[in-house]
Amino acid sequence: MTLNLTNEWDKTFPKSDMVEHSKVTFENRYGITLAADMYVPKDAESKLPAIAVSGPFGAVKEQCSGLYAQILAERGFLTIAFDPSFTGESSGEPRYMASPDINTEDFMAAVDFLSLCEKADPERIGILGICGWGGMALNTAALDTRIKATVTATMYDMTRVNANGYFDSEDSEEQRYEKKKALCAQRIEDLKNSSHKRAGGCLPLPVPEDAPFFVKDYSEYYKGRAYHERSLNSNDGWNVTGCQSFMNQPILKYSNEIRSAVLIIHGEKAHSCYFSKDAYENMVKDSKYTDNKELMIIPDAVHTDLYDNLEVIPFDKIESFYNKYL
Repeated sequence: MTLNLTNEWDKTFPKSDMVEHSKVTFENRYGITLAADMYVPKDAESKLPAIAVSGPFGAVKEQCSGLYAQILAERGFLTIAFDPSFTGESSGEPRYMASPDINTEDFMAAVDFLSLCEKADPERIGILGICGWGGMALNTAALDTRIKATVTATMYDMTRVNANGYFDSEDSEEQRYEKKKALCAQRIEDLKNSSHKRAGGCLPLPVPEDAPFFVKDYSEYYKGRAYHERSLNSNDGWNVTGCQSFMNQPILKYSNEIRSAVLIIHGEKAHSCYFSKDAYENMVKDSKYTDNKELMIIPDAVHTDLYDNLEVIPFDKIESFYNKYL
């Protein structure tokens, strides 16, 4: 499928003069064409270690995944930041859907692309997932033996939060049943209306004072300093039924079989820090492959600090980790 891609620089961060930027596309095994920004260090001559970046869940590549990709390219890596299926400039109908299977495949398709890219070394491929795409990255690392190193930043387990609610506050059969019932009713309404009702993105600014801190935190990023017209979180959000299948498909079941290197990074004061702590514990429990696994907690950092706060994101650590294992 031929995509109509934006040619002008429309990122939420300034363009670096240290890297070459271009648009690329590739297909996943479901025939969905994904759009990506490629960042290559200027004057690179040999085949480079390569990293595919995506996230957060409901963001686009023009936001923090592109920021990560550009900075890692400045540090010597070939990188791509891609829009997942059904979102951003990537194809997939209906729009604004998510799938634990298809979105894991998106990362694997990015590895396919990098494996055949003439500027990349196919034996030195890593991935990096931010927020909800941190969980997808771990799921992909458990499936794709070509990946040599995985980094997650401010990770969400989207299956857990959909099934159990935030902080597992809705973790009961009765509460799950009521959510399933509402989602199934919404499916019928969508069919009657020949359209998919959107769930709504982040709250508009200014956020009410009595809103939880992390709700304000999200809005300040998506509605404020990193607003983008194609970002779901910046606008009307996912379809109400967009994440239904996450409720009964845990994505991290085989994480303790990941043999390749993994670095999990989270902010100490992030509302979501429990996702990374638990994912790390589950990954190393009863595992034979713990020597190359690491959990890094950033003191005092909140969830979105790891989106775009360059004084907090540990790029030196990320660079050294990839250099060691790629």
